[in-house]
Amino acid sequence: MRSFTEAQQYASRWLEIIHKESLSPDEAQAVMRETVENFANHFNRGFLEFRKSVEGGGESAAVEWTGNGALIRDTTGREWIDCLGGYGLLNLGWSHPKVIDAVRAQLNRSPMPSQELLDPLRGVLARLLALITPGDIQYFFLAASGTEAIEGALKVAKLYTGKSGFIAATRGFHGKTLGSLSLMGKSDFRQRVMPLYPNIQWVPFGDAAAIQQRLEVAHMVGQDIAAVVLEPIQGEAGAIVPPDDYWPRVRELCTEHGVLLIADEVQTGMGRTGRLFGVDHWGVEPDIICMAKSLGGGVMPVSAFGARPELWEGLMSPNPFMHTTTTGGNPLACAAAIAAISVTLEEDLPGVAADKGGYFMGRLQEMAEGYPMIYERITGRGLLIGQHFHDTEIGYRVAAGLFRRGVLVAGTLTNAKSIRIEPPIYITQEQMDTVLDRLDDTLKEIKAGM
Repeated sequence: MRSFTEAQQYASRWLEIIHKESLSPDEAQAVMRETVENFANHFNRGFLEFRKSVEGGGESAAVEWTGNGALIRDTTGREWIDCLGGYGLLNLGWSHPKVIDAVRAQLNRSPMPSQELLDPLRGVLARLLALITPGDIQYFFLAASGTEAIEGALKVAKLYTGKSGFIAATRGFHGKTLGSLSLMGKSDFRQRVMPLYPNIQWVPFGDAAAIQQRLEVAHMVGQDIAAVVLEPIQGEAGAIVPPDDYWPRVRELCTEHGVLLIADEVQTGMGRTGRLFGVDHWGVEPDIICMAKSLGGGVMPVSAFGARPELWEGLMSPNPFMHTTTTGGNPLACAAAIAAISVTLEEDLPGVAADKGGYFMGRLQEMAEGYPMIYERITGRGLLIGQHFHDTEIGYRVAAGLFRRGVLVAGTLTNAKSIRIEPPIYITQEQMDTVLDRLDDTLKEIKAGM
């Protein structure tokens, strides 16, 4: 029932908890129980059924409390090596000090924009993005999430071309707001909220000939196509890398047919795959680029979409308020992104991801060959790696076995048939070897039970 008094008391108690650096055993158990109850009664009880942190937590569910680098700890002090990385959010790991310091400094100055005066960091971040993105992309809009970046990119494409059609890939993932969801190539998230955005066509990922056929047929029948929207490497599909000639050919086809090319770099950007952006593997320059997740350094939510100057005119004239957000690209988020870009470039984190990913994938490939009754294949690039198993049950047993052994992984979307390895780029050699040893123990256990 509605109660302002109870709300105030409850908020005050949790503010005290927030300010605690650590919890006593009794406090930790109380927080765990209360978290489970709140999820069940006020957030989404279905989440609890899909969390190893609940089912595999032993006597108590695992409730995250703090982390550092590639380690995460729950309220009771239990520790996991993070090979999930917040679904690509934590390229810089947990609580990177330079990002934290930048946000803290900005917090003491002005945390949110006035909406009338010009906030400098928004311009700084936009210029930085123009300097590091491929091609002659110059203008950027800042928001808070990847799906917002995709929504903005679709709007830019429609405004510039005057067309409404899009081509996307099956098994692709671009977000869950209605416009982004319209592009998704997975029925589980689409069917119950249909109808969605019209005039979307899908092709198999990695098949440039299929895109060519779609474009040719669209031209033949007078169907308008504004853009092709693709992930450089499909993340949620299981770290699927296309053939080497795929992206260059798609770029040629889009240019030939007067269609824009939108690169969804939300998960592949900021060094994750061994290059600063996924399209850099093939030297391709998209017309529009989208990014999010690790752009905020794992500290603040921030996303961006950008395009060439001529494409941006639709957002600037005659109405410069055609696309706005009250809190997106706020000073705290921009400070985090500026620091994240600085660290990524200064420490060559794309190169680090390439080296560590090469080691990780090499060892995983050896395991896959040693356990053919468990594995189908290993895919990926850099530290975006997919382990593909013969069925969902085996994948879940691998993920659950690793969780019990102190390694955090997860499937792709709600499917455990493919398990991602997506750790912070700061994962150490010792931690990688520990993960691989614990994975080997898990695989031996599963094989013995077959």
